[in-house]
Amino acid sequence: MEKRSNFWMIAAVVAFYWVISITTVFINKVVLSSEVVRLDAPFFITWFQCVISAFAYFIYKLVFQRNIKKSPFEWRMIRHIFPLAMVFASMIVFNNLCLKHVDVSFYYIGRSLTTVFNVCLTYIILRQKTSLKTCFCCVFVIAGFWLGVDQEKFVGTLSVAGTIYGILASLSVAYYAIKVKEVLPQVDSIIWLLSYYCNIYSVFIFIPLIVSSGELQVLYAYDQFSSTYIWLLLVISGICGLAIGYATALQIKVTSPLTHNISGTAKACAQTVLASYYYKETKPWLWWVSNWIVLAGSATYAKVRQEEMSKPESLPK
Repeated sequence: MEKRSNFWMIAAVVAFYWVISITTVFINKVVLSSEVVRLDAPFFITWFQCVISAFAYFIYKLVFQRNIKKSPFEWRMIRHIFPLAMVFASMIVFNNLCLKHVDVSFYYIGRSLTTVFNVCLTYIILRQKTSLKTCFCCVFVIAGFWLGVDQEKFVGTLSVAGTIYGILASLSVAYYAIKVKEVLPQVDSIIWLLSYYCNIYSVFIFIPLIVSSGELQVLYAYDQFSSTYIWLLLVISGICGLAIGYATALQIKVTSPLTHNISGTAKACAQTVLASYYYKETKPWLWWVSNWIVLAGSATYAKVRQEEMSKPESLPK
């Protein structure tokens, strides 16, 4: 009976992650580049999402974590965490810029190089060597990415800007994952607290970007700020951004990092198929092959890394 209840709990958590993750992508696509919103201000939209997340974390801290006395405005916190917040800000803005310029069906391929950059940065920054199996998986992912870009060009839907933003998003995500391990001790390894600080600092980071990019003029000329529907979409996009972090942590907690990676890979496949169906897109068979190559390479990489990390010689002594 207990095994059955555990199975249904895990299934519910995985389903929750899938729903939140896919919903977040589709909502962000509507907010960033649909004819419904028509707001060409990605820095402002990302800034607003950070405001929503920071406010939610503040309420959580105020209600449930009053014992935490550290302030994000202490000089020591700023000195250690602000550089990470800049990486965090670049990560979320490049994700949004990529999604703004590419179709949802291509979004996964556009950001598929995170694994490759993770391996490269691990060697460059941490001086940790990688096995030949892992390198082979990376070559597989790169081949799938290259084929996907080629097929997007073939069908006439390739966005060079969106692809470049996807590459930069992948690089930022990989670098952020490495730097988080260095900074976490500054907040007593409390992940949500680190996210709270990064969101607060990002609110300030995006202000000069909004001004320098000319988005203030865009916002001034925007004629739909009186629409409740527009504000509702913006708020929902911010809440989704917050929820995906919680859903990811919850899935890792009740399963494992390997299961989370496999679940994320399968979710990306479902997301691609769903987007193609929803937007009535017709893709050539080689386009679908590129997706399967990336998915297979990413899933195999996760399995290989899990096996390598579980070996006795790789465990900390």
